[in-house]
Amino acid sequence: MEIKFVSGLADVIAAQTEISSVDGKRGVLRYRGYGIEDLADNSSFEEVCYLLLYGKLPTKAQLNGFKNKLKKEQKLSKPVQDFIKGSPKTSNPMDVLRTAVSIIGVYAKKETLVDSSVRLIAKVPIIITAFGRVIQNKKILQPKPKLSIAGNFLYMLNGKVSKLEEEIFDVCLILHAEHGMNASTFSARVAASTRTDIYSAITAAIATLKGPRHGGANEKVLEMVKEIKTEKNVESYIMKRLKKKVRIMGFGHRVYRIKDPRAYILEERSKELARKTKSNFYDILKKVEKIMEREVGHKGIWPNVDFFSGSVYNSLKIPPKLFTPIFALGRVPGWCAHLLEEYQPANRIMRPKAIYIGPKQRKYIPISKR
Repeated sequence: MEIKFVSGLADVIAAQTEISSVDGKRGVLRYRGYGIEDLADNSSFEEVCYLLLYGKLPTKAQLNGFKNKLKKEQKLSKPVQDFIKGSPKTSNPMDVLRTAVSIIGVYAKKETLVDSSVRLIAKVPIIITAFGRVIQNKKILQPKPKLSIAGNFLYMLNGKVSKLEEEIFDVCLILHAEHGMNASTFSARVAASTRTDIYSAITAAIATLKGPRHGGANEKVLEMVKEIKTEKNVESYIMKRLKKKVRIMGFGHRVYRIKDPRAYILEERSKELARKTKSNFYDILKKVEKIMEREVGHKGIWPNVDFFSGSVYNSLKIPPKLFTPIFALGRVPGWCAHLLEEYQPANRIMRPKAIYIGPKQRKYIPISKR
């Protein structure tokens, strides 16, 4: 049988899953069969977390019980707090998050995988905001019991949060909760296939997400918008870069051949926040999108989830350094759901092959004769 090399494992099927489906041709994303648009308009991040972990939407009583479990885990142990406070302020927040999760794993008691998942979902936002306060030379704040995960994140980061800000950020987290067999999810599942613990597997996912080819594009989009400054500069800015074959960040996706369905949802939130904050970022982005549609739309290069998310986060007063950690915060429930699948007894350790292309048989030469 002929063995073929597929760069980047493109379209290679490595697992079966019941968690999410991504249709790149039609631009459809569903979690457990529920459309992302339906969830963004009607659900909450906590409810989506329950859906991903348990495979069904909760009753009111089940959701309240789940929220109470999350609230009980919204605190950091002294070793984790000491590590965050002692980390250099110049540290990459993803390094801090990755190591903090490892420390939590060191002190973790024996428990069910679902309980570990709840603990991670609850603690990751606390880690991110704690370090966010450290780099701003501000006192670390504790979560408020009445706020959601989204609301507490913004409160613990900025010291205040409005209802609109909480609702919009909640949608952002829903949109990032799951997206099939992406690089970080694959890393987590590979780790889990060895039967390592869930904290190690999530650490592997965070380490993978840190890579600029996976996370960080929304930060680059925000940088681009700030460089453009005004709408009148958009045409010359984009055309100059296209001529030089410089990639325009926030466009193109490994799966989607049309506009990312999550981008449509974030576009509306970006527009809403731009009106409230009197920012011109949304108008600049829409003009960039129009020019890119004209120039490269026929090539299947369309806005992805990162295109509008940076402007939304900026309006929510979130420092750009925390954009990729927010990606991780949203994705933790999806990662955990995949780990629950991967830990099933029937699954085998992942062990793909490599095609050797090095030198053929060689004879060893003693070092004295080299």
